[in-house]
Amino acid sequence: MEYDLAITPLLCAYRDGTLSPRTLLTHLRETCDAAPGEIWISRTGEEQLEGYLKRLERHSPAELPLYGIPFAVKDNIDVAGLPTSAACPQYRYHPERSAHVVELLIEAGAVPIGKTNMDQFATGLVGVRSPYGVVPNRLAPGYVAGGSSSGSAAALAYGLCSFALGTDTAGSGRVPAAFQELIGVKPSRGILSCRGVVPACRSLDCVSLFTRNLEDAERLLELTAKFDPEDAYSRPLPQGPSLKRPWKFGIPRREDLEFFGRESYRKAFERAVRRMEAAGGECVEIDFTPFRTAARMLYEGPWVFERFAAVGAFLKEHPGAALPVIESIILPKETPHPSEVFRAMYRLQECKAAADAEMNKVDLLLTPTAGTIYRIEEVEADPIRLNSNLGYYTNYMNLLDYSALAVPAERAENLPFGVTLVGKAFEDRKLLEAARLFRDAERYPIAVCGAHLRGMPLHAELEELGARFLESTKTAPCYRMFALDAGPVPKPALIRTEKGKGAACYLELYDLSAEAFAKFVSRIPAPLGIGKVILEDGRSVPGFLGEGLTAESGHDITALADWRRYEAPSAATPSLSAEPKEKRSC
Repeated sequence: MEYDLAITPLLCAYRDGTLSPRTLLTHLRETCDAAPGEIWISRTGEEQLEGYLKRLERHSPAELPLYGIPFAVKDNIDVAGLPTSAACPQYRYHPERSAHVVELLIEAGAVPIGKTNMDQFATGLVGVRSPYGVVPNRLAPGYVAGGSSSGSAAALAYGLCSFALGTDTAGSGRVPAAFQELIGVKPSRGILSCRGVVPACRSLDCVSLFTRNLEDAERLLELTAKFDPEDAYSRPLPQGPSLKRPWKFGIPRREDLEFFGRESYRKAFERAVRRMEAAGGECVEIDFTPFRTAARMLYEGPWVFERFAAVGAFLKEHPGAALPVIESIILPKETPHPSEVFRAMYRLQECKAAADAEMNKVDLLLTPTAGTIYRIEEVEADPIRLNSNLGYYTNYMNLLDYSALAVPAERAENLPFGVTLVGKAFEDRKLLEAARLFRDAERYPIAVCGAHLRGMPLHAELEELGARFLESTKTAPCYRMFALDAGPVPKPALIRTEKGKGAACYLELYDLSAEAFAKFVSRIPAPLGIGKVILEDGRSVPGFLGEGLTAESGHDITALADWRRYEAPSAATPSLSAEPKEKRSC
């Protein structure tokens, strides 16, 4: 059985009694057991899970905004009852108290199910720098999953949780999102407390959020962006500006764009720019030089010594505890004169002034999240340079005190590709608003009711075309469903009938790019075709319909109203899956 793990469908299922947190968590424990072990460093034990469940049983689903919502936590963020190691076994300790963000989430009803693998001490953008193994990329086997929050992103990509926590100092919450087609929230510095987080660069670190959709990202940001008086770097999130109309977005000049030889990523970014224009934005080229200069300063300037301030003493006292590549970064061979720190601060301030001047020309920036993606063996053969390449569009962000939101874009030759929306500090909500416009532009919905449903034989066709799941829903109650058993794969057909003589049939709604939509439609065999299907909330979307002769060549299964009941009865959960995303009343 598969569950829709997005927050709203789970809360609806809990509230209407068709699902309980205990049932879901039991299912997820089995799912986690079957998933690649490299995703996790530790998992929440049964006794601890029982404690969370008993607390939930003292409340109703309507009382807690994240009632029974499972989440994963990067292993440099404290969870009371689970060890924290930052992917270094000798560094491992047992916190008595959870990090501030984790406390807020648990208080809201969410349940942590485990601590995820990561690039050791959050030093890397690749997901291969861990003694606990290389985190796999579900969407691109053989390619890096992105880091350092690799395990958190993978836990979400493998369907093991509803959302995940990461951290982001140089791109660690955005690169894994791009490589695994997720939403990656890199909030303004300080609006999510870093108390209870193993620091990388304490003055720059951010706790980040991974979600599957923008609605979950917005909900979680509002619940976790709370001022923490115990964190000296904590800052309250003001209301911030909204996206004005008309609006402009900036992109780097052509000479500033870098794709490291991967031409398919360049074309994918060009498509993303056209899509942002279709969303209503005016494209403006900006000078990316100050951003690039600031990015280089993160590892070429004195900020690398802030990593030494975090864990350098431990590494000196425990030689060999860290991976060689990590030691080479955190324990540099030469120490510059202290005056170099001030020179770098002056230079950064100059970059900040120049970058802000460019930002003032537009409402937000649009850049690739990463200019390329590498195979695992490529990174292992050239770890420093290739890791640095992946930070080309991310390393400047926290030094310049900007907010960012990584979102999936159209694939590049079947490889995942994402873009990042960049705003000034405290413009986090504005970025979410722009991302919704981007998401809804130049994508075409398609309703499927049979062999293309999740878990069914032809679902892989949708995945190959880069389809994005939107929601589970039903038709209006004016359709009859017929089973067509001819051909290699049985499939259903819907025929519209008079109101009251049909049924509300289960559908899943996806969307596709224009090119992918055309390819998908071209593969549909007679007597099926694409027409307008009326949903139970009155919307009309393209979907599978049958020709008139379907009633003669197939047999009527309208009473089931769900192809899964006909083809795989044990997989159907119509009372849960039929709840549309738009229904907020539940």
